Amino acid sequence: MSSLMARLQSGKGYLISAIIVAGLQTMILGTIIQSRASILSNGAEVLLKTTPVDPRDFLRGDYVVLNYDISTVPVETVSGGIPAEPGERTLWVRLKKQPDGFWKVSESSFQTLPPQPETVILRSKPFYSGGLAAGDSIRAEYGIERYYVPEGQGKPIEEARNDGNVAIAVRVSPDGSAQIRSLLVDGKPVYDEPLY
Repeated sequence: MSSLMARLQSGKGYLISAIIVAGLQTMILGTIIQSRASILSNGAEVLLKTTPVDPRDFLRGDYVVLNYDISTVPVETVSGGIPAEPGERTLWVRLKKQPDGFWKVSESSFQTLPPQPETVILRSKPFYSGGLAAGDSIRAEYGIERYYVPEGQGKPIEEARNDGNVAIAVRVSPDGSAQIRSLLVDGKPVYDEPLY
């Protein structure tokens, strides 16, 4: 123990400490990157139709704000009931492929949904629920509401989105996490996300 303390107090101790800290930081960053890459390479793919939203904030850089049909979850799709007490909640949404190729909400729940054939379960980001006074629908976000594009390329995509011509191919992991795989305009891929 005393030899370890002596090494730490010497110049070698600082070097060893710096190497350990750098190794931990690299490991954490690698885990974050691998988590995203794992969803993109192994997740189930769904195609989502976008809907228009207000124009983007030019002060935040070049990105496109995305809203989806599945972002408004009808209350009648909620199985197991809506929690009576207000509070922070997570919504699990079952998506089913429609004849037009897009995926729509077929069921939702404030509890984890069991897997079913030919469906994908998407987990919302935590949000505040007002309890039983939810209204006709529940607004859910999934962490795929913003897509960064090369500088100067956002405006044409926003115009296509506002005309209803933009779709997003999303990969969904078994735990319900989502990552955007590609952005399509008029059914053709415009941007594909690399794994790394």
